[in-house]
Amino acid sequence: MSVRKNISWFLMPLTGWYAVGVALRNFAYNIGLARSEAPRVITIGVGNLASGGTGKTPMVEHLAKLLTPHYRVAYLSRGYRRTTKGFVLNEGDPNPLRIGDEAAMIALRHPQLVVAVCEKRLEGINRLMALPEPPDVILLDDSYQHRAVVPSLNILLTEYNRPYYKDYILPFGDLREFRTARYRAGIVVVTKSPASLNPIEKHNIANDLRLKPYQKTFFSYIGYGQPLTLAGQPTEPLSADTKVLLVTGIANPEPLLNELRKTYKVTHIRFSDHHRYTQRDVATITAAYERLGGEHRVVLTTEKDAVKLRSLFAEDGSVPVCYVPIEPLFHPTNEQDMDSVVLSLVRENIHFLSKLSASTWAEKWHY
Repeated sequence: MSVRKNISWFLMPLTGWYAVGVALRNFAYNIGLARSEAPRVITIGVGNLASGGTGKTPMVEHLAKLLTPHYRVAYLSRGYRRTTKGFVLNEGDPNPLRIGDEAAMIALRHPQLVVAVCEKRLEGINRLMALPEPPDVILLDDSYQHRAVVPSLNILLTEYNRPYYKDYILPFGDLREFRTARYRAGIVVVTKSPASLNPIEKHNIANDLRLKPYQKTFFSYIGYGQPLTLAGQPTEPLSADTKVLLVTGIANPEPLLNELRKTYKVTHIRFSDHHRYTQRDVATITAAYERLGGEHRVVLTTEKDAVKLRSLFAEDGSVPVCYVPIEPLFHPTNEQDMDSVVLSLVRENIHFLSKLSASTWAEKWHY
């Protein structure tokens, strides 16, 4: 048994109280004591049941890339660990201190998106809809537990190596909600699966998810791109003898670490999730880079970390810092692929929205 589970047994009383709180909160929403609203705009929520990283932001990026050629799309998150409060619209050069690291990363990579943050999602949606050119679609990052908003589509992510059906409520496990919360999702994606996944295993996992007929299941794996500079420019391909210093400040760096170790000798400096980098951290990273020695060496990081590091490292290349872009890739399925499902839902419901009354629209999306 892991050290985590040994400790967690002592937290069982807290788990019971947490479970009661979650049950009461959901009961209040389910019977209408707590208000939830379906905004009159297509909203797509991406979230998970577990705490920590399941690939939410890469999935939101995938949706942004899919939808922006066809619609006006906005991105809305709470802006975790930003220094500002309330509704903040990205303007000019994205600043992670102002809008949070995920939002800044999305804004840098997708300049055509309207990017905003707000602790209260409904307020944020209303502010976006009051813009001179309101969006057709709003992407909600990490919104699964934010029940004040009823999204047009909920996309639930669960990791291949820690699916929700093998997990438990916090703090004994990692789940922020009961497993039954999965029924609020229209699509469930098993993320970070192996690049090769046989049909029998997919069938067995799909059965263990225990979904309803209206829910669709897809499997994704991580696609790694060639490293880019902090400014987003291509670099020379790394040689097999390159020594890599990996710097991460994300919840789960293991997939990237394992991928790099297949080819390179890797030294890893791990900071906490959403770490706010300082000049002292830069000195630590620089010293570790110098200790690597040799002619071929590089500092690699994640795209989320790169947003925060780009203003701290000199542009002269004295310490070459690059990030590894990632994207979710989907295993083939005999049914419709996920992109087709999302595009079809958005297309059909934008048409319906223009014809339905507010009360009918709210009834349509009530869970």
